[in-house]
Amino acid sequence: MSMRNELAVIADPAYREFQAKLVPTVEPESILGVRIPELRRFARTLWKDRPAEAKAFLHEPLPHETYDEMNLHGLLIGMAAQTPSEAIDLLDRFLPHVDNWATSDLIRVPAFKRDLPAALVQLRAWMQATSPHTEYVVRFGVTQLMELFLGDDFAPEQLTWVAAIERPEYYINMARAWYFSYALIKQPEATLPLFERRSAQGEPMLDPWTHNKSLQKARESRRMSPEQKAYLQSLKV
Repeated sequence: MSMRNELAVIADPAYREFQAKLVPTVEPESILGVRIPELRRFARTLWKDRPAEAKAFLHEPLPHETYDEMNLHGLLIGMAAQTPSEAIDLLDRFLPHVDNWATSDLIRVPAFKRDLPAALVQLRAWMQATSPHTEYVVRFGVTQLMELFLGDDFAPEQLTWVAAIERPEYYINMARAWYFSYALIKQPEATLPLFERRSAQGEPMLDPWTHNKSLQKARESRRMSPEQKAYLQSLKV
């Protein structure tokens, strides 16, 4: 049985329509309707019990025919990669074929934590990508920077990397706003000045949309006090 047919067996047709609304950049006909928790269980079992098939699937031509197969591929990358170098090779092949935010965001790469400096170099390179078909390459770089480097391994210069991204794509700029909202919560001393400063012309240091969306998302957090939320509101442009 093909991987697509196996996924079709565990798909929920009633969920397919709802899923299609979440990923409007994906053709609805390519969605089988496998719920993500079920897909994660399938991926873990596949990797544990049938590793040769899982590895062969990772080397099939891309993109896969269905959204669900692409999601499975993304999950398997995290299981297959034992080093950052292996992860980077797998991701460099996969990310240019990703066509939606959900597939990009579900990828987790434990191998990155084994060599964070090496991972950081690659994340910065992905965020600086400008060639065609790199919308979700850039988004992945931003979301992984948020995931891995807003704690003990944070450095203020990382804020400038995200601020320097100048791309028109909505899902890149939503990721940038998401990143800055978390930075405002987790690294406020370094991040607030970016929102407080203005250029010589009185313009914000970030583009107005990302500036305001970041503040909005930070204000939605329960980790912010009412006083902090009021101050963030005062920084809106």
